Amino acid sequence: MDHSTIPALLQAIPLPSVLIGRGERILGANEAALTLLGRGIVGRHFITAIRQPNVLDAIETTLRERGQRTARYLGSDGDQDTTFNVTCSKVQTDLGSGVLVCFEDVTHFETASQMRRDFVANVSHELRTPLTALMGFIETLQGPAKGDAAAVERFLGIMAGEAARMERLVKDLLSLSRVEADERVRPTDPLDLGTVLQSVAHSIRPLADEADVEIALTLPGEVVTIPADDDQIRQVFTNLIENAIKYGGSGKTVHVTLRLSDHAPSLRGPGAVVEVRDEGPGIDPLHIPRLTERFYRVDSHRSREMGGTGLGLAIVKHIISRHRGRLRIESEPGQGSTFRVILPRLVTNA
Repeated sequence: MDHSTIPALLQAIPLPSVLIGRGERILGANEAALTLLGRGIVGRHFITAIRQPNVLDAIETTLRERGQRTARYLGSDGDQDTTFNVTCSKVQTDLGSGVLVCFEDVTHFETASQMRRDFVANVSHELRTPLTALMGFIETLQGPAKGDAAAVERFLGIMAGEAARMERLVKDLLSLSRVEADERVRPTDPLDLGTVLQSVAHSIRPLADEADVEIALTLPGEVVTIPADDDQIRQVFTNLIENAIKYGGSGKTVHVTLRLSDHAPSLRGPGAVVEVRDEGPGIDPLHIPRLTERFYRVDSHRSREMGGTGLGLAIVKHIISRHRGRLRIESEPGQGSTFRVILPRLVTNA
């Protein structure tokens, strides 16, 4: 490898790469490395360009000895922290021995690992609370409250509620797992969306009556057909309408509107748009980007009191993603909330 071929060889490497040679100076760097480390690094001593002690140690050790060394390089792309696995390899050039340093971006693996850790921690927390309550009541019934009929009846009622909460959580976890497993498989069966919305509104009517909430359903004058999984689409709108009933407030109206879009910009084609709008207190816009995260709640205490598991909107997001649709959330404090689902529509040629 001579000086004239170094740039071409480095550009052929798909990873950010720099070559360090005589005088411990950077002989060359490909475009990805210049983007990562800075435009003016070629010709400089490597210490002034990289500056992270563990990476510098790996380079210096490789310069002195044979073999390969690895290290971790932490950076930022402006939007998020980034993590790179760094490999330092001894190479020979016409200018003497040097070190080829390659940076492999493993940020997505780190992010996925952190998400798994957070998920396990959240599930453990959500299960631990009702389990602790159940164990406490069982100990009480076996001890101080033994034989107290009134206490037994009261405690059993609370225990049934806590057990039901765990059951809902496990069902939602299984549902989320199934949806994620099928997310890459796009549904193709035709589904009459208006009929589904009528059916969902009818099945939820008792819950709305109990909460003194009216459901106002508005449908277009024509059949709206989408390629969809019937059960999953019902799950989406059952969740959204139930949430609107729970958080909209007593004496209010939940507006469910289906309309057609000849060209939905986010889908680049014809779409079916369903809006579920409540007249509740609204949501601070600060929370909106995180509403579909697993276990994220605007008001944790109120959500748990109402039987929420914190997984409903995460399931909704994954189902809509599987259907190649979009979910848009709009809300202002005091102005209610609108959840807009945009789904691809089947168009029949007359």
